[in-house]
Formats: sequence, C-alpha cells, structure tokens
Amino acid sequence: MTQKTALITGASVGIGEATARHLHALGFSLILVARRKEKLDKLNSELGGKHAVYECDVNDKGAILTLLEGLTCDVDVLLNNAGLALGLDSADKSNWDHWETMINTNCLALAYLTRQLLPKMVARNRGHIINLGSIAGTYAYKGGNVYGATKAFVEQFSLGLLADLMGTAIKVTNLEPGLIGGTEFSNVRYEGDDDKASSMYTNCQPLTANDIAQTIGWLVTQPEHVNVNRMEIMPVCQAPAGVSVYKEGS
Repeated sequence: MTQKTALITGASVGIGEATARHLHALGFSLILVARRKEKLDKLNSELGGKHAVYECDVNDKGAILTLLEGLTCDVDVLLNNAGLALGLDSADKSNWDHWETMINTNCLALAYLTRQLLPKMVARNRGHIINLGSIAGTYAYKGGNVYGATKAFVEQFSLGLLADLMGTAIKVTNLEPGLIGGTEFSNVRYEGDDDKASSMYTNCQPLTANDIAQTIGWLVTQPEHVNVNRMEIMPVCQAPAGVSVYKEGS
C-alpha cells in the first residue's frame, strides 16, 4: 500500500507500543507521542530509528500545538490511545484529583488533539480517527464512576464526529476493549500496587495489547469506503451480564 502516517499517543507502553510495532510492520510511518522519551527512543531504535518521536504530555495544549506545527507530513491515522483509570473507590469516597485527571486526559486532551487535526483531514478529504474507548463506557461497574463516564464521552464524541463528517471520506472508530492484561493500566489504577493489579487477571486469560494492536491493524487496512463505527472486544472469560441487586444483610 501507499505509505501512510499514523500518530499514536501513549505510544511508549501497552496498546500504544504494540500498535506502533504492528503498524511499522504494515509499512506505516509513525509519529510516536508519550511522556517518557527514553521508552520512545528505545522503541524507535528497535523499529530501525526511522520514526518521529515526541516527548509530550497530551494535557499540555502548548506542547501539542508545537508538535503539530513541526510536522512535515500529513497524519492519515490518529490513534487517541493515551488515557488512564485511577482508583476503584465508590463515588462518595473517591479522590477528586483522580476524577479531574481522568476527565482532562480521557476527554479534554483527546478532543483537543482531534480538533487540531480535523481541519487538515477535512481539507484533504482523507483520514481515520481511532479512539480508544472501553466497555466501561457502556457497562457500569462499582468504582468505575468517572472512568466509565469519560469512556461514555469518547463513545458519544466518536458518533458525533461521524455525524459531522457525513459527506467526507474520513473514518471514525471507537474501539472498546474489555479486560486487558500485560499493560500498565491496572498498576496505574492502583497507584503502583502490583499485587492488587495482578489480582485482576488471576485465573483468567485477559486480552493482550497485541490483540488490540492487530485489531487496529485490521481497521486501518479496510477499503476506503468501509468504516467500523464502534467495536466492542472482550476476552472469553468476560461477558456483559449480571445486573446487581442489593439485598439487606447480604
């Protein structure tokens, strides 16, 4: 295929790193964005040193603008992967700073970067925006409160983009994974408590970052007239079932 360029946020670890490796193998030119430059440099070196690396916090609007202004190529695929969950406390006991960080990163930063890239995509009538949502945006669970709400925003934002972009050839996909192991997601959620993080995956086989990377690879190699609006993926050990009922004394 004609070489395309993908910009990946949160590219240093987990799904971002796995997707960078997969898209590299598909012949993509990459713009790798994350806060930890040493990890990005290591990844880029392993990929032959041919890609662009930017140390950048997606919450820093000034840094995002500087990054975009310095680009010498068009962005064909935007993977809004950077995001996080913090804590599993009930809403009345949650840390407000955690809520604010999740809203800023999962919603505002994602929307801001998308808004900056959209005009050029529309002008070229070409591009694919892939937002990393979550099943948490559809199925509520105890302690998921604001994290789930941010992913519900990502889902509705993605659908709203599709409505606005009707009549263009631009694609928008909300990718909604379930339980994923082998990333930093749970370690971040539990603030570095590795035992708690690993307990999430005890006696079950979760999805892997590579599973999601391969899915993204499939999405971006579909024919130009094909758009996948949303895709929900779970491991076979997980299911959207079981409505909770509270019973006194239980």
